[in-house]
Amino acid sequence: MRALVFNIQRFAIHDGPGIRTTVFLKGCPLSCLWCHNPEGISPNVELMWAKYKCIHCGSCIASCSNQALSFDGDLLILRKNQCTLCGKCAQYCPTDALRNVGQLMEPEDLLKELKKDIMYFDQSDGGVTFSGGEPLQQSEFLLEVLPKIKSQGVHVTIDTSGYVNQEDLEEILPFVDLFLYDLKVIDEAKHIKYTGVSNSVIKDNLKFLIEKKKDVVIRIPVIPSVNDSQQDVEDLCNFLASLSVKLKIDLLPYHNVSEKYSALWRKYEMDATSDINRAVKYVEDELNSRGFQVKIGG
Repeated sequence: MRALVFNIQRFAIHDGPGIRTTVFLKGCPLSCLWCHNPEGISPNVELMWAKYKCIHCGSCIASCSNQALSFDGDLLILRKNQCTLCGKCAQYCPTDALRNVGQLMEPEDLLKELKKDIMYFDQSDGGVTFSGGEPLQQSEFLLEVLPKIKSQGVHVTIDTSGYVNQEDLEEILPFVDLFLYDLKVIDEAKHIKYTGVSNSVIKDNLKFLIEKKKDVVIRIPVIPSVNDSQQDVEDLCNFLASLSVKLKIDLLPYHNVSEKYSALWRKYEMDATSDINRAVKYVEDELNSRGFQVKIGG
């Protein structure tokens, strides 16, 4: 059993309580237009190019036997249908401008990495967070590693979209202390438009976690012109009020991450010209007025 990991971020302070190590697993069933981790959407290894690191030496092009790379001015062109993701171009890049995103890890290899940080977890009441992508896309791997992490007395957080099989969710419940649970858009048609999937499963799974008395923090990405209208916020408040408990809420301000999409040779679909500060303030004020406990950021 191996997992495809695209990042291990140490000393994270926004992914749960205390100082944490966040493990990012590849693969997500959603395709949110504003996704801040687009390199985590695909369940496969990908190639990523950091333009600011590139010195245009041509080493990558010379190393590629499939002729998948070329320059057009100062832009590196990738012909994806010719790329086998062998990683040679990244190996030969002298500035690490090119890298393969995604590394297969055995459970024991990951556990070995996490054990290095236990001292920091103990001193700060921190722990390990699994994020993505959608970590439950690799639920079998989680079932392998979570009991072993918990046996070390480590706090475990799962950062999830909620768009997962409820059976997979139920299996990991005994090993999870906190769920960071994304709510993006309440209106189903809009949710489908902007994320590619219905939100009915997401709503049902949130109610399931509440019924199971799990600790849940709602995370709402505030996206101008997507979920900050009066109707969107009214729908959000009504849905949250319909739940049997009042949950803590984190508002996550939108950031322009178009450079990440360029690095993956993808088109960025979001309009980044709207006033994010106004949007966040409006959503915050409305939620506060309904008595919800709101925090800006994770």
